[in-house]
Amino acid sequence: MGHLISLLFLGRDLAHREHLKTKSYAEHVALNMFYDEIVDNADAIAEAYQGQYGLMKNIEILGHKGNVEIIVELQAQVKWIKDNRYKICDEDDTPIQNLIDTAVETYLSTLYKLRFLS
Repeated sequence: MGHLISLLFLGRDLAHREHLKTKSYAEHVALNMFYDEIVDNADAIAEAYQGQYGLMKNIEILGHKGNVEIIVELQAQVKWIKDNRYKICDEDDTPIQNLIDTAVETYLSTLYKLRFLS
């Protein structure tokens, strides 16, 4: 679970950086929405998980190398989440899985806005 939370925090940091660099108003707004919402998503997931399983011992700080486009990075992160969600938390633990769904929705909604509204 710690890696998922770390990944959401990294997504937030990268989106905020791109938000400050973009010349597109639509991209600026979409990334602002993402970095505001994804932190709330991460917090909700972490709190529910810890309420069920106890405190997480290690939430790593992920680094980022390279200059990957934000759309590519967010796509990679959402793929990782989809590929690993049932390793992190049992499929039957629906309250936590629903919170993960909400985080995935935040990614997908942002990707839509970045692809088609920018």
